[in-house]
Amino acid sequence: MKQTKWLTNVKLEVGERFLSSGVVETETAIFHLKIHNGKIVEQLSEKEMIPSGEEQLDMKKMLAIPTFKEMHNHLDKTYMTLDWKACIPVSSLKERLYLEAQELMELAGSAKQRATKMIETLLGYGSTHIRTHVNIDPYIGMKNLEGVIAALESFKGNVTYDIVAFPQHGLLRENVPALMREALRNGATMVGGLDPAGIDNAIEKSLYEIMDIATEFDADVDIHLHDGGFVGYYTADKWIDIVEEAKYKGRTALSHSFCLGDVPILQQEQISARLSEQDVAIMSTVPIGLGRTLPPIELLDRHGVRVYFGCDGFYDSWSPYGTGDVLEKVTRFSELNRRIDERSLRLGLKWATGGVTPLDSLGNKVWPNVQDDADFVFVDAASTAEVVARKPANRKVMVKGEFVSIPEI
Repeated sequence: MKQTKWLTNVKLEVGERFLSSGVVETETAIFHLKIHNGKIVEQLSEKEMIPSGEEQLDMKKMLAIPTFKEMHNHLDKTYMTLDWKACIPVSSLKERLYLEAQELMELAGSAKQRATKMIETLLGYGSTHIRTHVNIDPYIGMKNLEGVIAALESFKGNVTYDIVAFPQHGLLRENVPALMREALRNGATMVGGLDPAGIDNAIEKSLYEIMDIATEFDADVDIHLHDGGFVGYYTADKWIDIVEEAKYKGRTALSHSFCLGDVPILQQEQISARLSEQDVAIMSTVPIGLGRTLPPIELLDRHGVRVYFGCDGFYDSWSPYGTGDVLEKVTRFSELNRRIDERSLRLGLKWATGGVTPLDSLGNKVWPNVQDDADFVFVDAASTAEVVARKPANRKVMVKGEFVSIPEI
C-alpha cells in the first residue's frame, strides 16, 4: 500500500450563486487531492498538472462529502444475524423493559456477532464514528459490554467510538452504580442515565449519582431523557445546574429530550440559552409515530446548541424498523420541517456529520482543507442539498485515504 496517492477528478462544493429569479444554487468544481499518510496535503484545480509517476485514483467527478457520525445507537440490542422476529406490543416503557430483561441472557452470547453486523451496516452508509449505549444491569453485568468492545476493536482504524455505560433498567437499584463503575474500568468511555423521574423516581438523586460517577472517572455523560412535559423540562434544567456546579461544560448530552418541545416557546427559548451556555448537546433520533413532540431542533440550533442525529437501536425488541443510515434522519427532519430550498437542505447535513459541512451558512467553502484527514463519502450527486433530499445509494466510504471494504448492504 503506497503512502502517497492522488485522488483525481473529485467534485467539491466551492460556493453558491444567485440566479436572476433569486434562487440559490450550489457551485462546485473539480479538484485533484494529494493524500499522504491518510491526510490531504495538496489541492490542485482540475486544470493543474499532477506530477508524473505518482499514483492516481480517478474519482470520476463524484461529489465528496464528510463522513457521518452516528451519535445515538445501541449495538448490543439488535437482532441482526438472528432469525426474524417482530416486536411484542406493550402499553408502557416499564412493560417494554420487563420484556427486554427476559431475553437479555438469551442474546448476550451473540453480542459480538450482532454488533459486528450493525457496525458493518452503519459504516456502509458512511458513519465512521459511533456512539453506542450498552446495557449495564443486574441481568447480564458486563457481557454485552465485552461483546460490543470486541466488535468495535475489529474495526479499528475505520471506526472511532464512544461507549456509554447505560443503566437501561434503572440506575438507583440493587448494585447498578457499582456495575456502572466496573464498566468504566473495563472499556466503557462515557456515563449514561435513563429518565430520572420516570424510571429512577428520584430526579435529583439520579442526576447527582450520574455526575458523581462521571467526575470519579473523568468521563463524559449522555442521558436518555424520555420524561415529557414540565417534569422532563425540570430534569433538563436541573441537569444544567449540576453541569455548571461540576464545571462540566461541553462534556454532557441529553438524548431524545421530547420535553423541550412540550413546553411553551418562552420556556423553549430560556432552556435553549442555558443549554448553549453550558454546551449541553442534544441527541435526536427524529422518531415518527410516537405522538410526541420533537425537541425544537431549529430553535436549539439558532441558540448555538450542538444537535446530533442518530439511528438509535434498529431491528430489536423495541422496533423492527430502521436501516442504519443516519442521513435518512436528516432527510426525514428536513421533510417534516419543509426545508426544501438549496441552502437549508445543504446546511442540514451537519446533523449527520457532527457539524461539518463543505460550505458555511454564508456559502463560503470551509471543507475539506489541507491537513484534514482524507475521510470522505463519495456519491453521485450535484450538491449536498441533493444528497439530503435524495439519499443517494452506492456510496463509497474512504477513511484515511483508503476505501473501506464492506459487505453489500
